[in-house]
Amino acid sequence: MKTFNLMLNSINDVKDFVNIVSKYEYDVDLTSGRYVVDAKSIMGIFSLDLSKPIKVEVHDDGCDAFLNEVKRFVVE
Repeated sequence: MKTFNLMLNSINDVKDFVNIVSKYEYDVDLTSGRYVVDAKSIMGIFSLDLSKPIKVEVHDDGCDAFLNEVKRFVVE
């Protein structure tokens, strides 16, 4: 499992992120505060506080291609 933080600053960022995540079969969860949503759910993402970094948990160790695609959203 890989964990990192990301920021989705606009509606287009959310749409692009969901399109990327949906290409992969493994589960990806987003956590903001006490809420956890499926990263493939655009409605779930919009229910989170997008003004703060969101924690991402990728439930697969072979996710290098996914990490490369989402690196523009990653924050430290």
